[in-house]
Amino acid sequence: MSKTAITPTRTENYPQWYQQVIIAADLAENSPVRGCMVIKPWGYALWELIQQDLDRRIKETGHVNAYFPLLIPVSFLEKEAQHVSGFAKECAVVTHHRLKADDQGKLIPDGELEEPFVIRPTSETIIGEMYAKWVQSYRDLPILINQWANVMRWEMRTRLFLRTSEFLWQEGHTAHATAQEAITETMTMLQVYHDFAKDFLAIPVIMGCKPITERFPGAQDTYTIEALMQDGKALQAGTSHFMGQNFAQASDIQFLNQQGEREYAWTTSWGVTTRLIGALIMSHSDDDGLVLPPAVAPHQIIILPIFRNAEEERLVLEYCENLKKTLVQQLFKENKLRVHIDKRDMRGGEKNWQWVKKGIPLRIEIGPRDIAQGTIMVARRDRAPQDKISMSQSELMAQCVSFLEQIQDGLLKKAQAHYANHIKNIHSLEEFEAFFGKEDNEQAQAPGFARCFIADKMEIADILKKYRVTQRCIPLNNNEYGRCIFTGQENAPIMLLAKAY
Repeated sequence: MSKTAITPTRTENYPQWYQQVIIAADLAENSPVRGCMVIKPWGYALWELIQQDLDRRIKETGHVNAYFPLLIPVSFLEKEAQHVSGFAKECAVVTHHRLKADDQGKLIPDGELEEPFVIRPTSETIIGEMYAKWVQSYRDLPILINQWANVMRWEMRTRLFLRTSEFLWQEGHTAHATAQEAITETMTMLQVYHDFAKDFLAIPVIMGCKPITERFPGAQDTYTIEALMQDGKALQAGTSHFMGQNFAQASDIQFLNQQGEREYAWTTSWGVTTRLIGALIMSHSDDDGLVLPPAVAPHQIIILPIFRNAEEERLVLEYCENLKKTLVQQLFKENKLRVHIDKRDMRGGEKNWQWVKKGIPLRIEIGPRDIAQGTIMVARRDRAPQDKISMSQSELMAQCVSFLEQIQDGLLKKAQAHYANHIKNIHSLEEFEAFFGKEDNEQAQAPGFARCFIADKMEIADILKKYRVTQRCIPLNNNEYGRCIFTGQENAPIMLLAKAY
């Protein structure tokens, strides 16, 4: 049996494999603060690239960035009953504004606030308060604002990048003069997320509308992009919400329309989080570690110089520097190649394996013998670690961008094939139980998406708890209706069901 860099493997213990990939790639670790993580430089470099590309896409659709306070008065949350009930159990509350030392020198809270603050779980209420000041006339609309921020939602069971008490995200909040404008905005941003996931992260996603049990608290409609991980579980990768006039009424966002009449604005919100890094890991990585699509790789090419003494070191490093200068002039997805030379004093095999586990798309090994022979050893992360190609520098220059394109496209096609093999049409309760199992078993294998007729009713969520299955979405452009496999109701829509993170 061949040895892998990550143990246990995906088939042996998927949750532990996921944790070990994060450790091996040096992405993040648990912090001293319960439920929170420290995102290490390699993990944060992924987030920076996600942020840069997505920020460009957001701005291309006419949005601008701003920043709003971390602390939200409790009274703001109370204005929207559904909203506060949806987040009440997850809120971290600030009740004092200073500390003082007791007789033993222990610090204790002092100076109780007149009104407590909540550390933002999301910013609809405080942004709505500001929009109410800024919007007076239809001429002030639309407002198209996004913010990059951190939020806190108190979690009992945490997992790095997937569910932590504090996480990073972007949250867009817009206000419009008409319902149709707001609906168009909601769908525009959903499409932005879909295209970003597919083209940048090489993750295929399904766009759909959340059933009533899964809507964002206070929203009129919630739309989602759903991804399917290698273990057959679904992951909500991003959401876009049409708020109707609910939050405008709660925050009193009113304006004079063109007829001189006062009416409430129509609002939206939408966001993605550092959960995308978790999706990236679970969509592409293997039993040797992280696998990165070149678009999101902090280093797309790593150059590994090999030498035994000072004279060889000078010769090899000079060659590597010149090679790097040439490589970085080439473009992948309209950006210069990101190339790094690893000059650390470390054994070549150990150094090579570190970069395999970090997911670098292309590794280049260069030693004195290679220079003398005019060859370069090239390894691709989408192939076996020992699979190396010998080529000349001119061949490398001609093919390196093509290699990156092949890796990017290949990862997407592999993920798409995984989807196609893990979506099943279900026509009866018997087929459903054969697909997911009859019992509430947390360790049961997740088979993928079940596509079946399900009534969009509150009681469905309670029925599904028995199976540890959740309603993921009603796919967009759904034109199929039939008898609900649970309630027997006619004209039930097609819905995707899955075990999920």
